Amino acid sequence: MAFEGLTEKLSAAFKRLRGKGRLSEADVKEAMREIRLALLEADVSYKVVKQFVAQVTEKAIGTDVLEALSPAQQIVKIVDQELTQLMGGESAKLTIASKPPTVVMMVGLQGAGKTTNAAKLAGLLKKQSGKHPLLAACDIYRPAAIHQLEVVGGQLDIPVFQMGQTNPVDIAKAAIEHATKHGNDIVFLDTAGRLHIDEALMDELRAIKAAVDPTEILLVIDAMIGQDAVNAAKAFDEALDISGVVLTKLDGDARGGAALSVRAVTGKPIKFAGVGEKLDQIEVFHPDRMASRILGMGDMLSLIERAEQNFDQQKALELQEKLRRNKFTLTDFYDQMKQLKNMGSLSDIAGMLPGVKASDLEGASMDGKLLQRMEAIILSMTPYERENPNILNFSRKKRIAAGSGTQVVDINRLLKQFELLQNMTKQFSGGKMPRNMRKMLGKKGGRGGLPGLPL
Repeated sequence: MAFEGLTEKLSAAFKRLRGKGRLSEADVKEAMREIRLALLEADVSYKVVKQFVAQVTEKAIGTDVLEALSPAQQIVKIVDQELTQLMGGESAKLTIASKPPTVVMMVGLQGAGKTTNAAKLAGLLKKQSGKHPLLAACDIYRPAAIHQLEVVGGQLDIPVFQMGQTNPVDIAKAAIEHATKHGNDIVFLDTAGRLHIDEALMDELRAIKAAVDPTEILLVIDAMIGQDAVNAAKAFDEALDISGVVLTKLDGDARGGAALSVRAVTGKPIKFAGVGEKLDQIEVFHPDRMASRILGMGDMLSLIERAEQNFDQQKALELQEKLRRNKFTLTDFYDQMKQLKNMGSLSDIAGMLPGVKASDLEGASMDGKLLQRMEAIILSMTPYERENPNILNFSRKKRIAAGSGTQVVDINRLLKQFELLQNMTKQFSGGKMPRNMRKMLGKKGGRGGLPGLPL
């Protein structure tokens, strides 16, 4: 996950502060030097770093901080607040036109992910807001750009408007007319990019903007290109007056400084963040939550929201009823593993948990082959065996292994995992969840657990 190196360096600096107890002004300035270096190494713009450190230092050496009972915690709080402000303060919503269709113009350099993220955003608004989006293919230069948009649109069941290699301005205007006639209330214009910023590109984008007067102009930026992201943001903003940014590839191992610099340089909010390659892996960007993750304090709200989106509510209610009756079966076990897989890699999930480093689970995931093997084993059982796994003797296991193309040891491993989870669910369903965990998750998790998960 982006920012992991920054998180480790900031945590080390704060740990040294906590070890000192009472702090002097010299202690604070030494910590600020470490924070400054950590931000610069994370590819944050020098000007942004200089201003950020100055603001934090000014607040941190105040009498009320240095004489506080826990000055180190006060400084962490100040850094958290300033990081949040640096990234925009509050999450910014997509502007919706008073008279449909809303027109969203996607711009950016080639390879930033405009086509994919236009589809991702369309899918997000269709799923969460009940919108009827239309994707418009205005990139007539890149080979297979139109076909790519049609493929991702088809995967999300979103219509795609295209007119081949015609003038992009004419395509944009025709797409909006098409949307008006066919009841599409939001149009995403997938425009052309270039490997580098050039005047021909900007002229074309200005012409499209003048012709259709878009509600939003979203700049798609690859978080992995570092300082070039800031330069691109500045150039596009000067040419088009962008309304917001979509930051992509935040799931990668990039240093992530673009996220901290773009807002400060352009004054325009980061509205969405791409957190994976799958078409549903895009989220509203929350500055406060990202600041919390950077400081190693986790992001429980995003984790809970992701669980709510990926877990079937009806199945969750059925599972709760089964738990009350202690009837958690192997079939339920498989359903839970399958839904957990949809939430992403375990390292990504770990990054949202307070005090857990994503690198500790680097590469860990609900392995597809493992799930296939589990499914084969469970489906090779009789319905009675799935409901009553305690009857599985050696001869039954041999039959199941032969039917699933696995070995008896694989079946024993699965049954052991199931037994551990069954014991845990019995404990939690009996109301024995630790009080601090129940309190932390209680706001959005209903009974005190992640929605859908057997807690």
